[in-house]
Amino acid sequence: MRDWWLRTLLVLQRPRPVFVALRDDDPDAAAERSEPVLLVVWLAGIAAILADAATYLDDTSRDGVDLAVWAFAAGGFTGAFAYFAVGWLLFRVARSLGSHGTYRRSRHVLAFASVPIALSLVLWPVKLALYGDDWFRSGGRDSGTAAVAFDVLAAAFLAWALALLVTGVRSVHGWTWTRAAAAAGLALLVPVALTVVLAA
Repeated sequence: MRDWWLRTLLVLQRPRPVFVALRDDDPDAAAERSEPVLLVVWLAGIAAILADAATYLDDTSRDGVDLAVWAFAAGGFTGAFAYFAVGWLLFRVARSLGSHGTYRRSRHVLAFASVPIALSLVLWPVKLALYGDDWFRSGGRDSGTAAVAFDVLAAAFLAWALALLVTGVRSVHGWTWTRAAAAAGLALLVPVALTVVLAA
């Protein structure tokens, strides 16, 4: 199990060996990586929730404790939903492109590709130190060049995760970059479209 905790960090530096190790998908091997997968999925969900919490504290009945509890609970739910739903889409798309992998392996590829999203939480202590709870209210000091810089950094973490997903699909299946990118892109098409529609 300790190997998979190390691989959770290694995926940021040398992703291919980590994803190749996911080819071993027997129940014992999958159980050994279940705790790192759970942690990454939960943290990535929290990061996603916080990214969309710009007006949470506009309701004066809420405070910082409410925000923390909400981020933890809703982050866990959001991460779990993405893990199972997007993992299923990735599994079905990969199957249609010739994969013989399991649904569980597709979910684990998605989880390890999400490590940069979980890592993006490191931006929040800096945001809070600079702007306090203005990040969770409309208006306030959280605007200008610094806000743009944080948005660019968040986008970079997201792009990093996407690159890892393509790398993961390619490494696990031994596919070409084009085939792996097609699988990842098609799997993300529905979630991205839903996000755009809901944000409009």
